[in-house]
Amino acid sequence: MSATHDASTQNGIDMANARRTTSVDISSICHLLHNGRTQWETRERIVAILSSDPVFDKSQRHYQSRAERYTRAVAMMNRIYELQVIHNWSQHEVGVALFNIDESLPISLHNIAFQPPVMSQGSPELILEYGPLVANRGIMGCYMQTELGHGSNVSCLETTATYIPETKEFEIHSPTLSSTKWWIGSLAKTSTHGVVQAKLILGGVDHGPHLFFVQLRSLENHKNMPGIVIGGIGPKALGGFAANDHGFARFDHVRIPKIQMLSKFAQVTDDGKYVQPPHAKLSYGGMLYIRSTMVGSNGWAMAKAATVAIRYATVRRQGEKGPDGLERQIITYPSVHIRLLPILSHAYVYIQLGKVLTRLFDAMSSRLQQKDTSLLPEMHAITSGLKITVTTTCIQDIETARRSMGGHGFSAFSGLGSLYADQLPTVTFEGDNFVLNKQVIRAAQKSYTNILKSKDVFNLSSSNAYLRLLVGEHSMPSLPSDSEWQNPATAVLLLEWRAALLVRELAQHVDDLDASATQRTAGAVTEAFIAARVMEMIKELPVVIGDKQRNVKILEKLYLMYLLTTLETGVVDLLSFGVFGVAKGKGDVTRSLRLTIKNLCLELLPEAIGLTDAFGYTDWELDSALGIYDGKVYEQLWRRAHSEPINDAEMSAVYEESIKPILRRGQQQAADMRAKL
Repeated sequence: MSATHDASTQNGIDMANARRTTSVDISSICHLLHNGRTQWETRERIVAILSSDPVFDKSQRHYQSRAERYTRAVAMMNRIYELQVIHNWSQHEVGVALFNIDESLPISLHNIAFQPPVMSQGSPELILEYGPLVANRGIMGCYMQTELGHGSNVSCLETTATYIPETKEFEIHSPTLSSTKWWIGSLAKTSTHGVVQAKLILGGVDHGPHLFFVQLRSLENHKNMPGIVIGGIGPKALGGFAANDHGFARFDHVRIPKIQMLSKFAQVTDDGKYVQPPHAKLSYGGMLYIRSTMVGSNGWAMAKAATVAIRYATVRRQGEKGPDGLERQIITYPSVHIRLLPILSHAYVYIQLGKVLTRLFDAMSSRLQQKDTSLLPEMHAITSGLKITVTTTCIQDIETARRSMGGHGFSAFSGLGSLYADQLPTVTFEGDNFVLNKQVIRAAQKSYTNILKSKDVFNLSSSNAYLRLLVGEHSMPSLPSDSEWQNPATAVLLLEWRAALLVRELAQHVDDLDASATQRTAGAVTEAFIAARVMEMIKELPVVIGDKQRNVKILEKLYLMYLLTTLETGVVDLLSFGVFGVAKGKGDVTRSLRLTIKNLCLELLPEAIGLTDAFGYTDWELDSALGIYDGKVYEQLWRRAHSEPINDAEMSAVYEESIKPILRRGQQQAADMRAKL
C-alpha cells in the first residue's frame, strides 16, 4: 500500500465500485417495496419537501434537552398540517409525511390509537358530534389503557366507569394509586381528549373493561378539566421517544355524558341495563390495528439498520490485506456478512408481510362493521405472534448492525443508537412479550384439539395450517440433500414440522411444562406462519417484478436466506424430535444447512448495496454519518464532530472551575514529594 494512500478518498471509490457491481434493477425493486411507482414518486416528492424545510432540520437534535425535543416535535406536527394546506395534500400524503419523520410525534397516537377506536366503535351520535373534530384535529387524543399497576392484564385494570342512571352519566374514577393511567403517549402536554379503558360498573356489578371518550383539557386554554390530574412520567430509557410526552392521569369522580361510552357494540340502556357485544374482545380492535401496523414499520426500521451497516461495512477497510494490496473491506469477512445479510432479508420479508397484515386487518374491519366477528380470533392470534417475533427481531437486528460497525457504531452520528432507543419500547407495548406468548399458545391449543377431533384439514386457517402434518399419512422428513436446501419449500416444511411437533408436545405435557415451552412453541408457530407467507411471496415474484428475471432470482435468494437462517435458529427443536434421523458417528448433520447459508451470502454480497439502495432512503432520512450515500464516512464524521457545542471554545468554563484546581493541586503535591526525596 502506498504511503500516500488516503482511506477517506478510498471510501467514495469503494462505494462507487459496489454500485457498479450490483446487477439488480434498483428502481423496480424500490417500486415493489413502496407499492408501485406512483406511491414511490409521492414519497420521493414529500421527502424532498420535508428535507428542505428548516423546521425538520436534524443537525442539532443530538444536543437538545428532552423539553426542547418535545417543543421541536410539536412544531413539526404543526408544520406538516401547514404543508397539507399549502400543497393540498390528501390524508394519504399526510400519512406519508408523518411516516417519514424518524421520531415518534405526539400526533401519531391520535392517528393510530385514538381516532380508529372512536370512529370504529363510537355510536352514531358520538361520531356525529365529535367525528369531524377528531378527523380534522380540532381535538387531539390519546389511548389510555395502561395503568401504574397493570398493563397487559387488561381484565385487572382498576379505573372505574360507574353509571349514574339519575343523570345518565358515567363517573370515571381512579380509586387507587396503582389505577393511575401511566405510559400514555401524548398525554402529558398535548392531548385534549382520551379513549379511556375502564371497568364498567352497573348497579355495583363489574362488567369488565370498556372504552370511554373523555375530555381531558379545556379547548379554550388547554388547562386540565376539573377532577383530572395530568403530568409527565419522566425520561425514558436510553433517551428514547424523547419527542413524545408520555404522561399519567388520575380521575376524581369525573362525570361524562352517557353518549361518551364507545357503544357501537356493547351498550348500556338509560335505566342501567347491560347489552352485551357480539364478541367479548371487540374493544381490542384498536390494539389489533396497532399490532398490524407494527410489522411493516419494524421492517422499515430494520431496513434503515441494514442500509447503514452494509454501506459502512462496504467502505470500512480494516485488518488483513486483500488482493488490491489494501486492507480488506469488512463486508468481505464472513463474521460480518453472516450478521448483516440476514438483517437485510428480515427487512424485505417484514415490509412485505406488513402489507399482508394490512389486507387481513381491513378484511376483519369490514366484517366487524357488519357485526361479523368470525375473523377476530384469527387476527388476534396472528397479530399477537407477529408482534412478539417482529419486535424482538427488530431490536436484536439494530443492535447487531450497530455492533458490526465497531467503535464508530457507538457514536450518535451512526444513527443506530437513536433508532435502537426508539424501537426498544415496542417489545413491551402491551406489556412483556413473554406474556403475549400465551395468546398464541391458547389459539394453537384450541386448533390442535379441534383437528384431533375432526381430522378435517380442509378447514384449517392460514395461522394453523401446519397442524395438517399431525393428521393422516405424513412421515417426518429426512435430512435434506445439498440441492434440497436450495428449494425454499424444504425450509418451509421443516419450520411447519417444528411448529406442529412443539404444539403436540406442549399439549401432552400441559400440566408440567418446562420453563421455556410457551416461548419456544409460540415462536415456532409464528415462524411457520411467516414461512408460509414467504413461500407465497416467492411464487408471486414473477408477477410483481414482471420480466426482470435477474431481480426475481436475487429476491428468491434473499427470501431463501430468511427461511434458512430462521430454520438454523430453531434447528435444535428438530434435532430434539429426531426429525433428521440422527445416527451416532455421522458428525454435524446440519453442516450442509450452514454451508448453504454461507454460499447464499457469497452470492448476495455483490447485490447488497443495490438491495439497500432499493429501500430508497435519503441521507436526510437516515441521518447517519456512517450510512451516507456517497460512502465518504470519514469526511462526514469529521464535519459532524465540528458541530459539537463543546468545540465552540478552545477553553471550557470548567477549566477554571475544576480542571485548573486539580492540576494545580497535583503539581503542588508532586513538588512536595520531590522536596522530601
